Amino acid sequence: MNIHFIAIGGSAMHNLALSLSQKKNIVISGSDDAIFEPSKTRLSEAGLLPEKEGWFEEKINSDLDAVILGMHAKKDNPELIKSKALGIKIYSYPEFLFEYSKNKTRVVVGGSHGKTSTTSMLVHSLAFSEINFDFMVGAQLEGYGNTVKLSEDSEWAVFEGDEYLSSPIDLRPKFHLYRANVAILTGMAWDHINVFPTKESYNNAFKDFIKSMEPGGTLIYNSEDIELKELVLEDNSPIRKIPYQTPDYRIENSKWIWCTPFGDLDLNFIGKHNLSNAEGARWLAQEMGVQADDFYDAISSFKGADRRMQLLHKGDKRLVHLDFAHAPSKVKATVQAYIETYSDKIKVGVLELHTFSSLNSNYISSYQGILDNLDKAFVFFDPHAVAMKNLPELRRKVVEEAFGQKIVVITDIEDLRDNLEVLPISCNLLIMSSGNLGGFDIMNFSKKWVS
Repeated sequence: MNIHFIAIGGSAMHNLALSLSQKKNIVISGSDDAIFEPSKTRLSEAGLLPEKEGWFEEKINSDLDAVILGMHAKKDNPELIKSKALGIKIYSYPEFLFEYSKNKTRVVVGGSHGKTSTTSMLVHSLAFSEINFDFMVGAQLEGYGNTVKLSEDSEWAVFEGDEYLSSPIDLRPKFHLYRANVAILTGMAWDHINVFPTKESYNNAFKDFIKSMEPGGTLIYNSEDIELKELVLEDNSPIRKIPYQTPDYRIENSKWIWCTPFGDLDLNFIGKHNLSNAEGARWLAQEMGVQADDFYDAISSFKGADRRMQLLHKGDKRLVHLDFAHAPSKVKATVQAYIETYSDKIKVGVLELHTFSSLNSNYISSYQGILDNLDKAFVFFDPHAVAMKNLPELRRKVVEEAFGQKIVVITDIEDLRDNLEVLPISCNLLIMSSGNLGGFDIMNFSKKWVS
């Protein structure tokens, strides 16, 4: 097969391209108008990096068996237009994953938050139990060179299920397309207002996901999320439904301990939300044949996914964590975990507003009081990012009033650096961002900062 990727540089897209390129019978090509690290280096090392950035009609010809279209491309993309004209089969990313795995048992991890962590925990436990499975997860995992694995001989396929749109020409939420046999919903909190302008429209995406599941399937859901619980119980699809909730735990010397039926289990991750994710992963693993005691053995060595409460650096009196949190529900859970874990320390938070929703003045009030319990809180946004998303100018005063507390709003990265440099010698720093903090080199800064 000859497969061409339109927008090959995306995080998910380039990982899929790398996975397929390792198969003897598949030849990969691709294009993109902007490719950043680490995609650029990884594609280059695999011989898949386009010679030039941009879109080129001549790359599309009748020798292609399929085109995979990424969300970064636009409807008027010249390669997409030519692909349509030639009648080449065009797949969205999730559509291709379904086609590849339609004869496998598909396990889908959905929810407004916790998808990547739950999927990562499940993948870790399955590998520990030596179960053969395919997967797609949204973050780099320790011990895995790629975030996508597709094989011919596995019975199972585990997919992180995003509710965002599938492609520029396929406006269905991604997780609908997998037609799950087994699924989990970790929670439901309105997000992506550029796609779901009302809370009802967002909730409907979850209703339709349940309806998209294969008859006779199994849905595991977080019963502590009241709205989600009501939505699940109102559904009459012919599937089995299993509720779960956060298990018992305690914290000793900043260490989280899971109180399991087999005894206390020391964890290498923190947060009540992550314990909830772990319990959900345990139920999924059980559906896939992993016994409870084997799951607990596996999860004791799980160190977390990239940028999910990731400990960047630790010094004698300071440490820095990095988290992907950006939506209000995610930020709330992350901050609460930090406060519980380091109750005796000075806790400082930095939150970057980067997504379309978080930079929208009509949505930003959702962050009301969310950073209240930190000892000091900075909220950073890049005015250029606001302009690039074609949003109205966002004023500092609007952000300050939306958060409803004494926060420091910063729009210049050097100003942020200066503020962090003068923090107390003994304190912990939590950085929350789904962007890149205006190009701020977090790794090098945190290494110097803790020392």
